[in-house]
Amino acid sequence: MSLFQIAEPGESHVKEACRGRVVGIDLGTTNSLVAYVKDGTPEAILDEDQQALLPSAVHYRKAGPPVVGREALRRAATAPHDTLLSVKRFMGRGPEDARAAQAGRLLSYRIAEAGADKDWTVVRFLVAGEGGEGGRQVTPVEVSAEVLRALRQRAEEALGGELEGAVITVPAYFDDAQRQATRDAGRLAGLNVLRLLNEPTAAALAYGLDRKKIGKFAVYDLGGGTFDVSILDLRDGIFTVLSTAGDTALGGDDMDRALADLMLKKHGGDLLQRARQDAGLGQRLLEQARAMKHLLTESEQVALSLEDDREARSAAVIKEADVILTREEFEAAIAPILARTAGPCRRALKDAELRGEDLDGVVLVGGATRVPAVRRQVAQIFKQEPLFDLDPDQVVALGAAVQAEIIASERTDMILIDVTPLSLGLELMGGVVEKVLPRNSRIPAGAKQVFTTYADGQTGFDLHVVQGERETAAQCRSLARFQLKGIPPMGAGMARLEVAFLIDENGLLHVSARELTSGKETRIEVKPSYGLTDEQIEQMLLDSYDHAEDDIKLRLLLEQRVEAERILLALRSALAVDGRLLYAAERAQVDLAAAAVSQAAAGDNHRLIAERIEALDHASRDFAQRRMDAGLGRAVAGKSLRQVEQAVHYDETAGQHAGCQSAHTERRE
Repeated sequence: MSLFQIAEPGESHVKEACRGRVVGIDLGTTNSLVAYVKDGTPEAILDEDQQALLPSAVHYRKAGPPVVGREALRRAATAPHDTLLSVKRFMGRGPEDARAAQAGRLLSYRIAEAGADKDWTVVRFLVAGEGGEGGRQVTPVEVSAEVLRALRQRAEEALGGELEGAVITVPAYFDDAQRQATRDAGRLAGLNVLRLLNEPTAAALAYGLDRKKIGKFAVYDLGGGTFDVSILDLRDGIFTVLSTAGDTALGGDDMDRALADLMLKKHGGDLLQRARQDAGLGQRLLEQARAMKHLLTESEQVALSLEDDREARSAAVIKEADVILTREEFEAAIAPILARTAGPCRRALKDAELRGEDLDGVVLVGGATRVPAVRRQVAQIFKQEPLFDLDPDQVVALGAAVQAEIIASERTDMILIDVTPLSLGLELMGGVVEKVLPRNSRIPAGAKQVFTTYADGQTGFDLHVVQGERETAAQCRSLARFQLKGIPPMGAGMARLEVAFLIDENGLLHVSARELTSGKETRIEVKPSYGLTDEQIEQMLLDSYDHAEDDIKLRLLLEQRVEAERILLALRSALAVDGRLLYAAERAQVDLAAAAVSQAAAGDNHRLIAERIEALDHASRDFAQRRMDAGLGRAVAGKSLRQVEQAVHYDETAGQHAGCQSAHTERRE
């Protein structure tokens, strides 16, 4: 069976349903496009003006349907609040993320407040609507759906009928929330989403198919709003992703803002303050900065004017050139942005256990890679000149089209093996994280692990699913919380909870939990919680390296504290029942050792806690033996020798079977 076959449970006709008109869509931050495979070769579908790129801009009118594309972009300067740009950065994000992105920048989003009676987990923008200015609220999913709907209509007109499926690309570092939001946008646009495909992987797919290359390649993808780097192995039709890294809030848009700030500083006066207060002027400046960026990729300097007509301030009418910008100044302004791409590149190489010199090539993807400084940065990082003979704006969509054609035709000569970018796990007692699926696991992927109860009589489990590389849940991203109830009360450590993680071919996570003794089961399709900022999420992997030693020490400390609490709880329970079995002097020694454990647990020396636990175990060993003897005496009271022998033989046999079962189920699968 091909890895690219997709079928829902109980269905057998999906293969036929996927045949025919299928396309690949690059849903970009700045521009989007759609492509299909014609006579074995992928090509972009053009609009009536013979343009492949559709600006990812949506303008909302007070009456009538939204305007999408270049016309929406033209209206941005005169109606900035009602024209939404670069919303890809907010897919699957909360209101606080949008506010953080807008702070101090030339952005014109109006963010809706939740209010006392609402609890929104996704950002909502205020745009024009039936209620007048700001009368409508739209989410990033709805905005992206308008862009996808326009691409769907373009494709259906070109291909002569309704589409039967689409592969949509996403940044490799998109998390579960962002991927789910992208899939929802596709469905809202009326598309049958066959698969979500990582953008660097799509680019490699197009490149490998076109050039018939073999070897190990890096894909450096710097788009309008996101950055990804992936290391892939292309061999005999098999595309294996060895590692991936990136930054979901870094791209050409940041260059535009840096250039706009530079333009404002050079102009002087109060233009900077007015640009931040006047959304139309700010939008016009960003458009001018984008145009200057494109010119500076070809020229050493450009001349421009930022003087605005005060009677038409929102239009920022350019009169005459009064500012000169050089490529050197531009490159100095974006140097900090480019420096942020170096860390993910080095992490991807390290995870793939390769050096830049070991690669057979570096493929550039995304319009921002046309900037000469970007290409020099890539050459410096990977110790070789990058490949840019394919159109960086189109290569992702072309690869998505290839993937769509593979799914539709069930081709078996090409196989794509992707990876998950961040580790997934569960929070344990004490707040430590047990990683069930480590990062860079090949997807589709699944893993199971068995856990047990902490306290006597526990009748349920609180499960907290987290994502990240740190050792404690507080320093990872929270994905979901759910419960498994109705467990029969048992002694601590007796219950067996089997938790299964499954990442499907789209990178979406499904979690199930089953108590093996009772058979109670629950499952969840993870819908992540919000609250972390983009910057916090982007820093997770970097922090895991910077704080690795401290994290391990903290994990050991928390684990020893949990163990100390468990032992003290069990000791108190035992003393309450059988304390009479201890002499006064012995009881004093046990109490003293228990107090020492409690004191050590309040500190931050995990080795000292372990030593005190061992000392308590030694002090209470005779007490434990007497309890066992007393329990055995109660068990055999009134029974014959034959009955005792039979009971012992039965217990030993059962214990052997139970031990084997435990060893099997505790093993990570």
